[in-house]
Amino acid sequence: MAPACRLGLLLSLLLLAVGASLPGTVVRLNKAALSYVSEIGKAPLQQALNVTVPYFLDWNGEVHQPTRIQTLSVHVSHFHLKFVADFGVRLLVAANFTFKVFRVPEPLELRLPVVVLADARVAQGSIGTPVVSISACFPLFSDTKERFLGLSLSLARGPLALVQKHVRAVLRNKLCLSISNLVQGLNVHLGTLIGLNPVGPESQIRYAMVNVPKVTKDYISLDINAVLFLLGKPIVLPVDATPFVLPLHVGTDGAMAAVGLSQDLFDSVLLLMQKAGALNLDITGQLESDDNLLNTSVLGRLIPEVARRFPKPMPVALKVQLGATPVVILHTHNATLQLQPFVEVLAVASNSAFQSLFSFDMVVNLSLQLSVSKVKLRGTTSVLGDIQLTVASSNVGFIDTNQVHPLMDAVFKRPLLDHLNALLGMGVALPNVVNLHYANPEVFVYEGYVVISSGLFYQR
Repeated sequence: MAPACRLGLLLSLLLLAVGASLPGTVVRLNKAALSYVSEIGKAPLQQALNVTVPYFLDWNGEVHQPTRIQTLSVHVSHFHLKFVADFGVRLLVAANFTFKVFRVPEPLELRLPVVVLADARVAQGSIGTPVVSISACFPLFSDTKERFLGLSLSLARGPLALVQKHVRAVLRNKLCLSISNLVQGLNVHLGTLIGLNPVGPESQIRYAMVNVPKVTKDYISLDINAVLFLLGKPIVLPVDATPFVLPLHVGTDGAMAAVGLSQDLFDSVLLLMQKAGALNLDITGQLESDDNLLNTSVLGRLIPEVARRFPKPMPVALKVQLGATPVVILHTHNATLQLQPFVEVLAVASNSAFQSLFSFDMVVNLSLQLSVSKVKLRGTTSVLGDIQLTVASSNVGFIDTNQVHPLMDAVFKRPLLDHLNALLGMGVALPNVVNLHYANPEVFVYEGYVVISSGLFYQR
């Protein structure tokens, strides 16, 4: 990968580290993120600053004599970044350049210390992406150190001054241009954050910023929105009149990133899953299995009409559909999920067609545990308390819910949990850039919102 591309990805930590996000989401990058970029960004920055110096044309009184100048090495000794309030990021780069000047009769080496100061403005692009631009750049030169390879100082002093002037003029133009090119490449990478991210086989989320980034001396904060798509068409979500505000002191002290996810995020994703039918499931059993409870023989012991209609054991299936959107409830240190499925109980008749026996309206309360893996928010669930059920309809006469409840509990809980945990375990992509992952993330649940407090890891 070219140095500009690598450093562009690294610098994206400063501006969108975890990219754009979901409805009611705030992404905040702290000073620790800048320190991380400073640390791992030295090597690619060093390669980018390794510019070519053209020949120096030395006038000998009759013709211009071309003198080759080779860049032997560039060593970035210091790379510092800091936030500039209401603006963006300031870069300070200290580098030592070593050049070899091929002069007759002997070559010589020049060692030139350079400091580059640059200001990068962070703004909002027309398509909802962050746009970064260098607004100011100043290379500052220190005194040159020379090492003469067999040439006396008196003979080299005059020509050397002209060579130094030539090298500084080249660096004055090229160093700022190299940094500007890195930033332009960064904008290309930031644009990939606005792509479609899958939620399920037929649903996606597209991220975009909703306003200009907020920059203080301590952090940069991004307010993010999302459009949810089902079968390629956007879903209209309820509008929350109260914008989500991420409090200052949340998560882990010293973390690189804090990502605040509001109640709206969870409601929106679950609405998308519900509309896509991803939460629906069919529960069946194997008739030949000794421990199979899903057959008419077992039901017939509880409901006489079932026994009368099905003298021989026949398979039973539960068709589970979620007509109502699941609800996530966020309290401090506690997240719960409530489902209200409609469950239809069907049996296979002698002609192999399914026959509706009865249906239930259920209420299921689940504990929701959240985690982050690489760039995905994942969840696991477990049932809290008893499942509540009421008879919605019956084609087999009276149903005593107290008698049927233990059976429904036994055949419904495990398949439901397996289905939900498989679905939530696939995860929803959090905002991210290529090759950038969360490092040692911690999830904190607060009243009405969740915070992911994390380091960041760039994987080359």
